[in-house]
Amino acid sequence: MNLDEVMQELEVLGKERTKKIYISNGAHEPLFGVATGAMKPMAKQIKKDQPLAEQLYATGNYDAMYFAGVIADPQAMTEADFDRWIDAAYFYMIADFIVAVTLAETEIAQEVSDKWIASGDELKMSAGWSCYCWLLGSRKDAEFSENKLMEMLEQVKNTIHESPERTKYSMNNFLYTVATSYQPLHDQAVETARAVGPVEVNKDMPKSKLLNASENIQKAVDKGRTGFKRKYVRC
Repeated sequence: MNLDEVMQELEVLGKERTKKIYISNGAHEPLFGVATGAMKPMAKQIKKDQPLAEQLYATGNYDAMYFAGVIADPQAMTEADFDRWIDAAYFYMIADFIVAVTLAETEIAQEVSDKWIASGDELKMSAGWSCYCWLLGSRKDAEFSENKLMEMLEQVKNTIHESPERTKYSMNNFLYTVATSYQPLHDQAVETARAVGPVEVNKDMPKSKLLNASENIQKAVDKGRTGFKRKYVRC
């Protein structure tokens, strides 16, 4: 399938209700409102196609950008490619669920994520922390430096409350993921989450929200869901 054919199919698959949900989360026009599950038949037909993925991502259409992540070949992408993708990510669903997910299937994932975390840019930081969550939830514990992750837990404890809004979500998720997916630092992550306590987000909204990694970790422990690893990062 070429670009025009994919865009036509995405438009057919779009639903107004889904479009409204995406917009409520930060997406803007152009988009069709395609449920991710509806893309699977087309993804099976195309498989990996990096040139087509680049064309789709460049459209700025949210559904096309998402599908670009589905058919991308992460091994064919360079650090410069990922930097270009994150620069075009205009809200968290692109940064955390398209760019970070695709990056997590590469050997440069930690290196690029570290750079983004240190950038000071809200969405880059969010994508960097999110990428570590995808990595920890899919790769063997031995692939990570325990000392490095301990330092990252300390960084979360010291900076999460003053971090940008979207970054707070990803840092909070990092605490949860270390506790539930990285066995060597389970206790340390539990202790850090307790020290952090509830994290307030949406302060500028009529009603703020509290994130509580400690409570969610305990729920996972109670259900015996520690040590979780997924087989694939991308669906």
